[in-house]
Amino acid sequence: MRNYLTIRRLATKPILAQEPFRKWKSVVGLEVHAQIASTSKLFSGSGTSFGAPLNTSVAPFDASIPGTLPVLNRKCVESGIKTALALGCQVNEVSMFDRKHYFYADLPNGYQITQQRAALANNGLMTFPVITPGQKLYYKSVKLLQLQLEQDSGKSLHDDHLKRSLVDLNRAGLPLMELVFAPDLETGEEAASLVKELMLILRRLQTCSCKMEEGALRVDANISINQEGDPLGVRTEVKNIGSVRSISQAITFEINRQLDIVSKGGRITNETRSWDAEKRCTVAMRDKEVLQDYRFMPEPNLPPLHLNLKPGSRSTSELLSVAELSEEIPELPEHTRQRLVEFNKLNAETAIILVNEPILLEHFMYISKSLKNLPTKIITNFLINDLLTYCNKLNLNLDDCTISSANLSDILNCLHLEEINLQAARQLIDLLHKNPNESVANLIDQHKLQQISNVHEIETFCRQAIANQPKAVQQYKKGKAKALFAIVGEVAKISEQKANMKIVVDCLENLLKTTAQK
Repeated sequence: MRNYLTIRRLATKPILAQEPFRKWKSVVGLEVHAQIASTSKLFSGSGTSFGAPLNTSVAPFDASIPGTLPVLNRKCVESGIKTALALGCQVNEVSMFDRKHYFYADLPNGYQITQQRAALANNGLMTFPVITPGQKLYYKSVKLLQLQLEQDSGKSLHDDHLKRSLVDLNRAGLPLMELVFAPDLETGEEAASLVKELMLILRRLQTCSCKMEEGALRVDANISINQEGDPLGVRTEVKNIGSVRSISQAITFEINRQLDIVSKGGRITNETRSWDAEKRCTVAMRDKEVLQDYRFMPEPNLPPLHLNLKPGSRSTSELLSVAELSEEIPELPEHTRQRLVEFNKLNAETAIILVNEPILLEHFMYISKSLKNLPTKIITNFLINDLLTYCNKLNLNLDDCTISSANLSDILNCLHLEEINLQAARQLIDLLHKNPNESVANLIDQHKLQQISNVHEIETFCRQAIANQPKAVQQYKKGKAKALFAIVGEVAKISEQKANMKIVVDCLENLLKTTAQK
């Protein structure tokens, strides 16, 4: 029980703010492997579809058949250049491929083709918003040291029942971009925010699907702690973190684990660890006290990659133009946020939420164009507080929610015209998700969701509510204004949540004032 409680404490909140640790700093650097969106592998023509039958997407080169040679995938180079430009990198006129030697059962060649000496791009910068619950929004900038192209390894499958391991080479040779960020981060929340922003950018560029559940985006975190003014501490590496939430949790746990060790006089060891999402703790994999010699050497079967960096140049069959590819870069997330704040008059926090949820942004843009007289705050409140909350309660991705932008626009229009109230609007979200082919008007009629605004009918409800709530009535007459809410709630109950609450409040105040005068 003690171990479980310790793990739970270390995995929850950063403890740097606590008095004994205020002189300590945490330092975090990320390495991100993003699978390039391509129908074929980096150096072969075999497919890249996820979930293909084992060992069916394997070309002779992927299996290291003697005599086979790599052929560089043009589409992957284009995607790498676009990503580098979007992240503010300096794209290199000449880059080179190297062999990185290490021996895993699922690495047929015994080496990985990567870019070690001269990468595709260097010296980028990412600036992104950090939203931490209970804290003020702020922006963080992190240097991108290097973006390089490389191939993935295969996958080992361990069969505990048969006591043997098998190898699936479908993943061997998949095209990857490795993005190496400087250790400019301090917390798990900052790291998670960086990865969220990176995923938004890659999806806008269509250079990576970013489906972490399919392994299309994998994150390694390097974490250390040191006291202010001291050199950086001994770092540990947490490998292959599989979700954005786990990034924050794993880094927070590891920072707290290291602080816990040094507070007890212990020493941090240089090691590789993995994240156990079930137990919510990092687990030791192997130590790194002995530096591994990868024996890098130039890849003899691939010539240097030359690019045309001249402004205004065009791509040819032999030479890609960086200037031409830069013209294909779409509006990036931060520019969208600025546009929403400037032209749609949204606050920064709301703009960030919309941009972080592309489907929500799509709904907002459609509704704001179709209902031009509707205040944007009403639209965003409904989308964030009602639609997004509904999806979160069902553990439903917005992508899987079947409600169209047109239907959401119809709901808000009915709400604005006071044909329905907010309670009915929320019911319509559920009804439309379950009946996506139905119209809003039909559902309102079928389920009798029309708002009751008839003054005489509402007065009847109010008189009944006053009779049902004598205690609240007495409190209100004695000056307790909040007691009116209890009577309003009674009207809502009697009217089955259909009464127009603006009229209800006015009616109750008039009735109670009249009875008070008597």
